Amino acid sequence: MPTELRFEKMKILVGDKGSKSTVPDLLGKIQKNPGFECRLDAKEEVYASYGKVASAFPYQSYECYNRESVMGEVKTAVLENKRLRAVFLPEYGGRLWEVFDKEKNENVLYTNDIIRPSNLATRNAWFSGGVEWNLGIIGHTPFTMDQIYTAKLDMNGTPVLRMYEYERIRQVVYQMDFWLEEDENVLNCRMRIENTSDQEIPMYWWSNAAVPEYEGGRIIVPAEQAYSNNESEILKLDIPMVDGVDVTKYEGIPLQRDFFFDIPKGTPKYLMSINRDGYGLLHRSTDRLQSRKLFCWGHGENSNFWQKWLTEKAGPYVEVQGGLGKTQYGCIPMAAHDAWEWLEQYGPVQIDASAATEDYDHAKEIALAAVRAKEETCNLQERLEQTKTMALSPGEVLYYGTGFASLKNLCLSKQKKPVLSAHLEFAPTGEEQKIWVELLEEGTFPNPDILVEPDSFTNEEVLFQSLKTYCEKQENCGWYACYQLGVIYLQREDTDATLYWLNQSLRLAENPWAFHAIAICQGMKGDRVTAIASICKGIRMELSRLSYIRNAFAILLELKGYRELIEMYQMLEQSVAHQARIVFDYAVALQKCGRAQEAVAIIKRDAFVMDDLREGEDSLEKLWTELQK
Repeated sequence: MPTELRFEKMKILVGDKGSKSTVPDLLGKIQKNPGFECRLDAKEEVYASYGKVASAFPYQSYECYNRESVMGEVKTAVLENKRLRAVFLPEYGGRLWEVFDKEKNENVLYTNDIIRPSNLATRNAWFSGGVEWNLGIIGHTPFTMDQIYTAKLDMNGTPVLRMYEYERIRQVVYQMDFWLEEDENVLNCRMRIENTSDQEIPMYWWSNAAVPEYEGGRIIVPAEQAYSNNESEILKLDIPMVDGVDVTKYEGIPLQRDFFFDIPKGTPKYLMSINRDGYGLLHRSTDRLQSRKLFCWGHGENSNFWQKWLTEKAGPYVEVQGGLGKTQYGCIPMAAHDAWEWLEQYGPVQIDASAATEDYDHAKEIALAAVRAKEETCNLQERLEQTKTMALSPGEVLYYGTGFASLKNLCLSKQKKPVLSAHLEFAPTGEEQKIWVELLEEGTFPNPDILVEPDSFTNEEVLFQSLKTYCEKQENCGWYACYQLGVIYLQREDTDATLYWLNQSLRLAENPWAFHAIAICQGMKGDRVTAIASICKGIRMELSRLSYIRNAFAILLELKGYRELIEMYQMLEQSVAHQARIVFDYAVALQKCGRAQEAVAIIKRDAFVMDDLREGEDSLEKLWTELQK
């Protein structure tokens, strides 16, 4: 059959991600995250901590979900030829959900049987399975739970699926073009990131593929060393043997761990994940995607818990990833007015079964021979060059992403600069961008009721300067304008300006949003007393809004305001007070105040389940251990 591109719907169990948080994602400004010390030589180019950010601002989190799910329908984009079928999820960041080998009747990716939000991502909600395209800042993409632009175009008779978005933290456009050649069993993924700004920026990209944790399985990568870490330090280790375990045979890895493989320059960039019969996934790329990674949950009690927590019955998995940088401990510098392009391929591979069991050098020889044979029939660099015209051709949009690219283009027009990626179509600005468009085009800013939820936030320089000018020129510019300006200053860590404008907001109209931001700002300054008093004032105004209370209680715990948290909990409306995270925070505060028996009773009540337990979070375990003393 000739290659087809279809847009369909798929039935699957789905959990509701909930609405966006009502407060800006700035809690990381006061949370302690020491990171890892890097003692490696500079020539390793690990760029540890470069480009690290404290939060996903200006994005808002998805955190008001639970573990309930219903059978639902989600949009899919399907590329299929006579040998392979690739399924994508436009509503979930363009996730590549399945790569199905029709000749073997096997899916070479790990595909979950549920889309269940769990607390593992940049904006909290995340789910496992397939290939996630992670861009911009360290961690998971801000678009994990969001629909992105989805278009189609024709390349000399071959249908091409295009997905793209404007990423607001790094302020870049990224574009992904996918296609199947008629007689091949590999999915082509042509990636492009464009920095149109005048500034060098930190850049990050990791293609994160989940694959089945095969019994007797192995990963093969052309490397002899890997970067990893212990509790405090980044290390470079010889592989495959680490602490007496062959880490390429992931079943033997005892605890959750990352290995970033250092593939020598001039060596083909690939990773295989095979079962005991030598069959599985081959992921290869052009040199721009220089690194490969293995992430394993480990095989202890906690590891097994996490594997089960994320699925219904799909079983365990490991992650094999490809990245622009050598590790995920830092970003890498991207020059102004630069565009990075590379080609990835995903497809089935069959090599001799001895590669799964014999020594690692033998496995690498077999794998490398298979990769070189594929390169003879399809040279990736040549294919990348041959498709440059296609990559800059317009497509027909079927599903739209956000209107923030059009807002950015409006800002660029004010600066008399070219628009973003002119060959791409972006949606007009909508409700989320309305206040900023009004500011730019009419020189005004709304002043809503204080209990109206803030709809969006910005880190855009043109908008910041426009809002600053607007507020400075008008003595009574409105509480909301002062609040938004204070939040921008808070993101920039200018605490004096932050407090000035937030207090101006309160002078014009006492509001919970300014109290929240002031609490974070005072927490940054080390003034616990003022910070705690401020957030308590905000709570008293927001006793029924879950996202506000969640964030407020997190602030109180971070600042050790345990007695105040207990007092505030007694005031909450029952619909909020019964939420699992709120109940847990209350129990922590009780325990810290010497009321352990009350905390025990709460945790034991009604088969307590923490809906949004964070990946690696040990707070529940620590609390339970303390309560048993």
